[in-house]
Amino acid sequence: MPTSYSLACSGPGGTSGTATVVVSVIPLATLSAYPTVVPSGGSSTLTWSSSNATSCAASGGWSGTLATGGTRGTGALAATTSYSLTCTGSGGTSNVSTATVTIASGTVSVAPKAAAITLWQTQQFTPTVPGGGAVTWTVDGVAGGNGSVGTITAGGAYTPGTAVGTHSVVATSVANTSESGSAVVAVTNLAGMYTYHDDIARDGANTQEFYLTTANVNTSSFGKLFSCTNADGAIYAQPLWVANVTINGAQHNVVLVATEHDSLFAFDADASPCVTLWQASLIDTNHGGLGGETSVPSGTTGYLVGKGLGDITPEVGVTGTPVIDPSTNTVYVVSKSVNAAQTTFYQRLHAINLTTGNENAGSPVTIAGTYPGNATGTGTIIFSPQQENQRSGLVLLNGSIYIAWASHEDVQPYYGWVMGYTYSGTAFTQTSVLNITADANGGGIWMDGGAMAADSNNNLYALSGNGAFDATSPTPPNVDYGDSMLQLSPALSILQYFTPSDELSDAQNDKDFGSGGAAVLADLPAGSPYTHLVMGGGKDGTLYVLNRDLLGGLGDSAAVQMLPQGHGIFSTGGYWNGNYYIASAGGPLNAYLLNTTQAPFSLGSTSSAIFGWPGGTPSISASGAQAGIVWVLNTNKYCTPQSSGCGPAVLFAYDATNLANALWNSSMVSTDAAGNAVKFTVPTVVNGKVYVGTRGNNTGGVYGSTSISGELDVYGMKPN
Repeated sequence: MPTSYSLACSGPGGTSGTATVVVSVIPLATLSAYPTVVPSGGSSTLTWSSSNATSCAASGGWSGTLATGGTRGTGALAATTSYSLTCTGSGGTSNVSTATVTIASGTVSVAPKAAAITLWQTQQFTPTVPGGGAVTWTVDGVAGGNGSVGTITAGGAYTPGTAVGTHSVVATSVANTSESGSAVVAVTNLAGMYTYHDDIARDGANTQEFYLTTANVNTSSFGKLFSCTNADGAIYAQPLWVANVTINGAQHNVVLVATEHDSLFAFDADASPCVTLWQASLIDTNHGGLGGETSVPSGTTGYLVGKGLGDITPEVGVTGTPVIDPSTNTVYVVSKSVNAAQTTFYQRLHAINLTTGNENAGSPVTIAGTYPGNATGTGTIIFSPQQENQRSGLVLLNGSIYIAWASHEDVQPYYGWVMGYTYSGTAFTQTSVLNITADANGGGIWMDGGAMAADSNNNLYALSGNGAFDATSPTPPNVDYGDSMLQLSPALSILQYFTPSDELSDAQNDKDFGSGGAAVLADLPAGSPYTHLVMGGGKDGTLYVLNRDLLGGLGDSAAVQMLPQGHGIFSTGGYWNGNYYIASAGGPLNAYLLNTTQAPFSLGSTSSAIFGWPGGTPSISASGAQAGIVWVLNTNKYCTPQSSGCGPAVLFAYDATNLANALWNSSMVSTDAAGNAVKFTVPTVVNGKVYVGTRGNNTGGVYGSTSISGELDVYGMKPN
């Protein structure tokens, strides 16, 4: 309001007149908007004031006469809008105050863009809305989701429903429903990979992998995520994986790793960087060791097994892949050790609690066995824990654990032993013992580290290596089965066998028929001439297709089909969607297509890459019969004297429908390199990740000669 000032002066002549000055203040207008950036369709709030105005006028995005102060919403805005305010008072007109509300550019985005989880996990999705604001969520088009496709909270926390597979999660701006962003979540109901090559048929196929596809496995989006470098020894055994394990009060997906340093590690399968949930030494006093025991020195110097070829370098501890019983959360594993004086050797079968790493009650049991035989002239063959190499994977079949053995570098005496045990929860019981060469020698069951396969009738299939074969002799000795495929009963009686025609040549020229593993194929349709097939082959380079109902005895004529590879087989083939995949030593990865009505295989496709000795055992990931990817390791630079050099294991991914389509390999980007290779290793593919065991940066030297003695490398989709 105006202010008056008066002045009166006095002098000798009296008082002057009074002079008056009136000062009027011009109003000061203020206008602001909050927020100043909004999404299309969003709104802001205008706030204005002027303390000495009589009225205010609006223009621009608004108009008309306003009170001298207040607030007003802009309403929904479709474009950037400016607002002006002028106020009038007794002193005149104010300055012009302006405010602008900007429409944000871009669209709604959701992070992560894609995720892979198991049924028990939740996934947090975070929306970014241009200009801010809330969103609404849908799952497969259902607002908030439901019990089938999964539910999602207002805050973006997704919980799987009953429907596995891939689901679309969409966030839509509340302010502008024309703007939305999406993500994909792949939900698997796979409970675990509890055994070698994924299942007891040894077909190597995970058909519940919904995240990895031929479209997203490439150098742009796929690579090494993290490594677990504290594994304390070379990882010859295949990593195993179990979903939803409670450890220390929290749920985890777990990857289990066994090392040649006689240790087990439980790693969080998803945490990056690597998180160790527990680790256990299988030879300390808490796990049956007698004090002072060590893993068995191997390699080329100071070795206590073999003949210095360094077949397993630099030590022997756990070689055969363990097996997990999910019904009891029990890990069965065989350790090998020697006392401090290096005079007494031990092999023990352990029952380990998966949630703690502790030994279960009545565990371990020291492995021992005898079998009638005249190979030594005594009438009895005694199991030798020093001579026998437990390389093949363990088998869990109808509550029984089966273990097989072969040699260390063919040092005699050794035999093809198989033993069966049961575990009651408080004690082990040995239920069966078989020696397949008890009247001779040799015939080890090692199968490139593979495990015996089993069919739906609970028959076991084992391939034996070089050794005497006399089963066709009408007079004793006639119980020796070198270089044969054996069908065994659960009680370990030999039900039938197949032996190739060149058995004698194999035995005389170190061409083990059993250098590769057996894989049982899914039953063929009724009406096929052979409904039950099993596959296997060895160093002579021939892949045999055999009839499980009639293996046929001695002679190639009993085979359903013979598929020459041109190179020795040191792997277990993989089977998916009518295709059988195998990478021989020095050859490509081949895919053979099965004619299910007539039973023969034909070559379907082949890789351009060559897999040096010893070739590779493939694993297949797929969403049912779709999105098949074949994963295989090239481990030819496995760092022992017999290898072609020393270097990283190289993981390859191929389109399973056409192996000429190479998707990716870990040598394409330097940061994807794995640790140094060990031979016969198998990749484990599950829940959007691939797990690869290596020897770290050990180059074949003695234990501890380098900084990383073992390493698990984990591959998957890069953060998005």
